[in-house]
Amino acid sequence: MHTPMNVVLEEDKHWWFASRTRAILGYLDRYMGPGTNRRILDVGCGAGNMAHHLAHYGQVTGVDTNSRPLEVARQRGLQVQEGSADDLPFDDNTFDLVTLLDVVEHVPNEHGVFGECYRVLKPGGKLMVTVPALMWLWSNNDVINAHQRRYTRGELNQKLTHHGFKVLQSSYNNFFVFPLAAGLILARRGRAEPELASPHFDDDAYQVEMEPTPGPLNMVLDGVGRVEARLIRGASLPIGTSVLCIAERR
Repeated sequence: MHTPMNVVLEEDKHWWFASRTRAILGYLDRYMGPGTNRRILDVGCGAGNMAHHLAHYGQVTGVDTNSRPLEVARQRGLQVQEGSADDLPFDDNTFDLVTLLDVVEHVPNEHGVFGECYRVLKPGGKLMVTVPALMWLWSNNDVINAHQRRYTRGELNQKLTHHGFKVLQSSYNNFFVFPLAAGLILARRGRAEPELASPHFDDDAYQVEMEPTPGPLNMVLDGVGRVEARLIRGASLPIGTSVLCIAERR
């Protein structure tokens, strides 16, 4: 039986999530390092899958608009509360790190989200952002996941700078799988059916954002992601299906 908790735990094993996590942690290791006294806010935390990774850098609080995944997060003993990314229920200058991981593309008011992240960060605090890349990769998956937009690396950097952040490092992610991913998206374009299941909670189960990958292929792609994560620590890759960026509140 696929309970919400079981599916949440399986999500970490999917190559796409594992690749994203390694890239994020590489940036956090470089620009923050481990710590226990920092306050961290995970905006759009869902069921809290990133919380145990972020806990290496400080004390984690999660916020999300959806009460269903928050129930699962609470079952896992995480500190979470309901709230909107463009109207965060926290005081000014509260957090040392805010994470915005595949969240802002869902929100119509992206400027409100970046402004709120800036407001709740302490001066010198860090913002970690991941978003889907390149509008020409728009597909049915974006539609069913209620995406508003996809970003280029330059667009994301410019928008963060506009809201008062100093971009420390940014890169595309999933560079090596990009030709295959882009080819599949373009081949599926025009089909009536969605490529993937919705990631949102429904009446029966929590469904992950990525379709299952057969075990051997998942292992190969996971290995590719490990190599790419090492490269991203010191270089900006020229293209990919996602963008990640770490920025600092001035």
